Amino acid sequence: MSKPQDAIPSRRLFLKKSLTLIPLAAAAGTGVVSLSPPARADDANRGPGISLHYVPVYFNNEEWAFLLAACERLIPRDENGPGATEQGVPVFIDKQMEAPYGHGGLWYMHPPFVEAVPELGYQSKLTPRDIYRLGISAVNDYCNQKYQKRFAELDAPTQDQVLHALEAGEPQFEAVKSNVFFAQLLQNTKEGYLADPIHGGNQSLASWKLIGFPGARADFTDWVDHPNEPYPLGPVSISSKRTV
Repeated sequence: MSKPQDAIPSRRLFLKKSLTLIPLAAAAGTGVVSLSPPARADDANRGPGISLHYVPVYFNNEEWAFLLAACERLIPRDENGPGATEQGVPVFIDKQMEAPYGHGGLWYMHPPFVEAVPELGYQSKLTPRDIYRLGISAVNDYCNQKYQKRFAELDAPTQDQVLHALEAGEPQFEAVKSNVFFAQLLQNTKEGYLADPIHGGNQSLASWKLIGFPGARADFTDWVDHPNEPYPLGPVSISSKRTV
């Protein structure tokens, strides 16, 4: 994560440059995406209501409050469009925790667990569900000790400071490394923002429209003779949802 003074001024510019070539199922990277004008933590539920009215299956109330606030700071609403919370990214993450992914069903999850280079695959004994449960608890304890408030109760600039500290690995958590937790949160936030709406996030197809991704259109035969030209039609989701 860049320092605030070095942050890219537009979240949309960051996404355009860094995510157009990343598969939707594996969008990853580092950095709080933008620092738009500060929003209050209790404003995280604004927007179309997908996150506000959704009842989480895995996360408890305290964890859900953290997730709403954190996702809103990682990809906040700005003058160019909706943020992660409005687009249902917390819903996407909650659903993933009940899928094989959340249970670690996509990896070999037996010992020995050792430090290894990324090329050797997932090495932690913690599943994504574990990382979230332990990480959120640790962050809230850290915030309570330092600010006498839980993360979701902090103002936006202070939340940004906490996120920067997590990415740098500065808070020393016993249960899970703070930078490991931050990486998990940021990766899933990006994935949810770029996912098909059927999975919970990207409810208005805002990110697809941003990067020019046409989505699940049936065919593109009428466009094969137009190389290096922008595709003129908006994206379509698996369930035939379209941009307005």
